[in-house]
Amino acid sequence: MSLCANCGNIVDGDTPEKRVPCSSCGSKSRHLRIVSDSEINGSKTGRKVIKNKLKTNYILIDFENVQPKNLEILKDHNFNIIIFVGEKQTKIPFDLAIAMQSLGKNAEYVKINGNGPNALDFHIAYYIGVISARDQNCYFHIISKDTGFDPLIRHLKAKKIHVQREKNVSEIPLLKISGAKSLSERVDAIVKLLKARGSAKPRTEKTLSNSINSLFLKTLKEDELSKLMAELMERKVVVKNGAKVSYKL
Repeated sequence: MSLCANCGNIVDGDTPEKRVPCSSCGSKSRHLRIVSDSEINGSKTGRKVIKNKLKTNYILIDFENVQPKNLEILKDHNFNIIIFVGEKQTKIPFDLAIAMQSLGKNAEYVKINGNGPNALDFHIAYYIGVISARDQNCYFHIISKDTGFDPLIRHLKAKKIHVQREKNVSEIPLLKISGAKSLSERVDAIVKLLKARGSAKPRTEKTLSNSINSLFLKTLKEDELSKLMAELMERKVVVKNGAKVSYKL
């Protein structure tokens, strides 16, 4: 079991020899790995935790292009948010201001000084450079519908700077999964997780149940978890054979 260094999602079935893609964001970078003592000295009891530094996630919002109305979904997550406001944008919606205020020191505005084609885009590029120079363990999420960022993103990725673009804050993988509320949405997220696991899927009902709860950041109630397991079996995605399970994906 490991924690994704990109988004903090729990990844089961992961070993140093075989990295399983994170079910949330697809990354194979790891922050924390929990291994049994049997991996270390043959013992069958106890656990050891091996830590690396968790990546710091930065959300950079192109406010000229996207005016988010759902920043409240960030409240229980550890993100740093910067909203880049164009020179001619003189008003901030009240609900947005309240949402930013609730995020405290993790949220700030940058007002663009000057006007012109791509002026705001260049400011975002500058801040990515400044932040990545001081924090080498960072991950950037550019919130914009502007595909003009994509060549920059490809270049940054080639330089081992982690960055991706989403059209909406809710599209950030960790938020998209943890925000799934309906039974259907949650089952779809679980199926995506199982497909991403390949041959490293849980082999027992108990480990599958634990993996599902981890996927939703251990926020599921017992009855919610039971309903999800029942729905997976009803859809014949999961086939139970005693304590063991198999899959038809």
